[in-house]
Amino acid sequence: MRLIKLLSAGCLSLLSLAIHAQTLNGLYQVREPVSSQTPDERNQATQRALETLVLRLTGDPKALQSPGLAEVRKDPQQIISQYGYDAGPPESLQVDFDPVSTDRALRGAGLALWGSNRPAILGWWLNDSTEGSNLVGDGQAAAEPLRRAAQHRGLPLRLPLADLDEQIVATAKNLEGSDASPLHAVSERYGADALLAVHAHEDGGQWQAKWRLWLGDQKEQGTAQGTDGAALADAVLLAVSERLAPRFAAKPGAATEQLLEVQGMTLERYAALEHLLEPFGARPQSVDGDRIVYQVSGSAEQLRAQLGLAKLQEVPAGEASPALAASAPPVAPGVAAPVAPTPTPAQLRFRW
Repeated sequence: MRLIKLLSAGCLSLLSLAIHAQTLNGLYQVREPVSSQTPDERNQATQRALETLVLRLTGDPKALQSPGLAEVRKDPQQIISQYGYDAGPPESLQVDFDPVSTDRALRGAGLALWGSNRPAILGWWLNDSTEGSNLVGDGQAAAEPLRRAAQHRGLPLRLPLADLDEQIVATAKNLEGSDASPLHAVSERYGADALLAVHAHEDGGQWQAKWRLWLGDQKEQGTAQGTDGAALADAVLLAVSERLAPRFAAKPGAATEQLLEVQGMTLERYAALEHLLEPFGARPQSVDGDRIVYQVSGSAEQLRAQLGLAKLQEVPAGEASPALAASAPPVAPGVAAPVAPTPTPAQLRFRW
């Protein structure tokens, strides 16, 4: 009964919880530039939108060519709810894909899906051009191409204020360096999960960049180029998306079913946890006090990465579960302990 009460209350609303991970709005809405509103141009833009969406949801550039998506490639309309035109600039076709039918098609093709709850990224972006050096700040016009690229690639991007103190720290040397500690010191107030450092410069009419990404104790780096600043931003964030997706995307049937125990639950935490575990098909099995057990489908590494977004701590393997320890009734001296069924222990255990 306690499980039913908790689930019913948790479904009332997704209450606010102080975790950094961010739920992306418009994940299934794609905009693609068009030169006209002719049927041929619309069909081509629709195909590009489908490619963008599949890459956004899987992080796999080869996913669209999966044999299981042959019918969707042939007729994308079967997963589209509506489309329309945006005058821009630039003029674009806005395609709204239906989340339910889209996910069903992708899972049916055996593809791994990355849910809408994704790590919040703080972007330190320094542009060097003939006009000088500029750290892109949240209120600047130069921030707009970065936001568009982040939305296009399905990443929650935050930008700093770029005040004087931050400009002193976010130098080309620190952005290209392997030590993130100088950036960590000025990033704490933004409450992000990951740091993205980009040093971009213009060279012969082309834009190039070196980028580094820190998420927990994991690091990624690379280079990118584009014909202009907007194209470069899209290239960088596409590369970041492709590096992050494998850590969080859950592939149906690829992982062994396992039990996940989470301690320290409250109603607010339950609502947030349900959202975090959505990609893993989480099914509540039991509730005992502030402890809940789920059956999930996903690798241990992916679950650790996803739960790390909410700052949950993994319980050491040798530490007894409070619920299991408390379940043993006291036994009088000289009396044999009764044999009782032992609850199946969870393979992964975390606590708030």
